Amino acid sequence: MTDHEENPAAVSLPDTQTSATHAADALLEHLADRLGGSASVTAVYGEPVTADGVTVIPVARVAFGLGAGAGRDGAGGDREGGGGGGGADARPVGYIEISNGVATYRPIRRTWTDVAVPLAALVLGAALPKVVRMLRRRR
Repeated sequence: MTDHEENPAAVSLPDTQTSATHAADALLEHLADRLGGSASVTAVYGEPVTADGVTVIPVARVAFGLGAGAGRDGAGGDREGGGGGGGADARPVGYIEISNGVATYRPIRRTWTDVAVPLAALVLGAALPKVVRMLRRRR
């Protein structure tokens, strides 16, 4: 079994090209290829479901992100670095309902998370500097 079969995210490099920069570039390209293959219409619009004359098509918001890094500090030794990663996020946002020849988009409302989470972040952001100052004074 090859390294790639054991770990599909593994990137094989020839021995002559093992610099940190090349490794990071190769990993980034590999991740882009794998994640890009997932970017399709069905990643956002799910498979239609039909029952009792009504067709429902789920809709999601899909986001992909990639990052890579590299390094080299040859002055004090043969130091090298590297790294990279990526991810994807898909969240349901609504559905399209097709009934009697009329298509209607129906958003999924999340009142609690759409209001409470940003409000909590705002309150935390306003209170955090005061808490930090208070803790510094106690030292």
